[in-house]
Amino acid sequence: MAEEYREALLKKDVYYENCPGCKVDQLKELKRGFPFRELISIWIVVLCTALPISTLFPFLYFMIRDFGVAEREEDIGYYAGYVGSSFMIGRALTSVFWGIVADRYGRKPVIIIGTIAVVIFNTLFGLSVNFWMAIITRFLLGSLNGLLGPIKAYAVEIFRAEYQALGLSTVSTAWGIGLIIGPALGGFLAQPAEKYPNLFSKESIFGRFPYFLPCLCISLFALVVTIATCWLPETLHMHHEKKTSSNDSCDALEAATGASKGDETRTDYEARKPASNESLLKNWPLMSSIIVYCIFSLHDMAYTEIFSLWAESSRKLGGLSYTTEDVGEVLAISGFGLLVFQLLLYPYVERILGPVPVARFSAIMAILLLSCYPFIALLSGLGLSIMINCASVMKNVFSVSIITGLFILQNNAVDQSQRGAANGISMTAMSLFKAVGPAGGGALLSWAQKRQNAAFLPGDQIVFFVLNVVELIGLLMTFKPFLSQKTKNGTA
Repeated sequence: MAEEYREALLKKDVYYENCPGCKVDQLKELKRGFPFRELISIWIVVLCTALPISTLFPFLYFMIRDFGVAEREEDIGYYAGYVGSSFMIGRALTSVFWGIVADRYGRKPVIIIGTIAVVIFNTLFGLSVNFWMAIITRFLLGSLNGLLGPIKAYAVEIFRAEYQALGLSTVSTAWGIGLIIGPALGGFLAQPAEKYPNLFSKESIFGRFPYFLPCLCISLFALVVTIATCWLPETLHMHHEKKTSSNDSCDALEAATGASKGDETRTDYEARKPASNESLLKNWPLMSSIIVYCIFSLHDMAYTEIFSLWAESSRKLGGLSYTTEDVGEVLAISGFGLLVFQLLLYPYVERILGPVPVARFSAIMAILLLSCYPFIALLSGLGLSIMINCASVMKNVFSVSIITGLFILQNNAVDQSQRGAANGISMTAMSLFKAVGPAGGGALLSWAQKRQNAAFLPGDQIVFFVLNVVELIGLLMTFKPFLSQKTKNGTA
């Protein structure tokens, strides 16, 4: 009992005097209440980086049309895919770099740089005057916005153990909400001179740049978040000092055992510290969860691109003939439903069933749901509105449940000293797959709309069939022997 008491004291109270990570650990031991402040901080940072990713989808169809690069209506989706992919290509090229920076210099600097990038380049994207300016500004936004990997590591480190699942759920929830609210903002605020002529004239900047208003609103929000993040505590352990400190009870216990305080403290700390020289590429629990994450991310990004383009396409091409405002309304309702589910239900469901069973169930239900989309397009009026809103809410709930579970597996597979780099690898791989998503989704929809009279899966039926194939591949990869999980006793 005495030995266990001694280890507990050292685990809680031994820390490096000027290490920010140790100070956070001390605060976690002292603060026992619900971490509202930390949850809100993570929420707004993730929301800030997620909003600009998807804001363009409701108006991208019309932006490409206005640029005049597409010769036919059926080709708009093809060019839209390249603009949607440019962000992910930029992020894929730099995610590992930002992860290494986060492991060496801290999570906070990377977070601040990422929010500043949103302020600058999202604003410039809204002012794009041609196809290539849109691609370049989106590429630079993705290249300099590398905070999603470090913020996942931050979410694990800032919370006590009992709240870590909630912290990662907050990341995925804010991410999912951002990917829904973003298009909602784009749908409601794009082309304001046409929608709200009493407020915006055609001669104003919003009339001359019809897609600037939603980008400006997000950039202003990002500016506020950038200022707020200056007060975030750093969680990275930086042990530059040789001497450690501990409380009086540890001193008394060390004296009673006749041990040297400094040497014993350092030895015990180093013994408890996980080995960090393991190759991340050989860490199969990490790599398998990243691969599965990439498959589902490819599906989600392709679906996000396809949904808005499909909904805004004309009825003769198999779409719903929705306006940007109609799409924004659907996505806003989806965002509210997702928020309620993730905050009130997901943490309890995950605690009872575990992240992997929840992901498997969600993937099965998503496949069944997407199979119904071509038949929903046959409806009209109130029936169409009710069914498409219910389907959109459920689809986004299933997608975020899958991603949250995989977040948990990835961060449990490594120790803190490798968590930034691990999430950087994850972001690089995921970004490559997500770069394929919009380009592939746009090209797939464009091709499908040219085969309305095909004998096998005509029109939009082939689109949702391909999406289901990708989802099925991801589902099969969640089973052993492919997906491996790291437990306290090792790999399982």
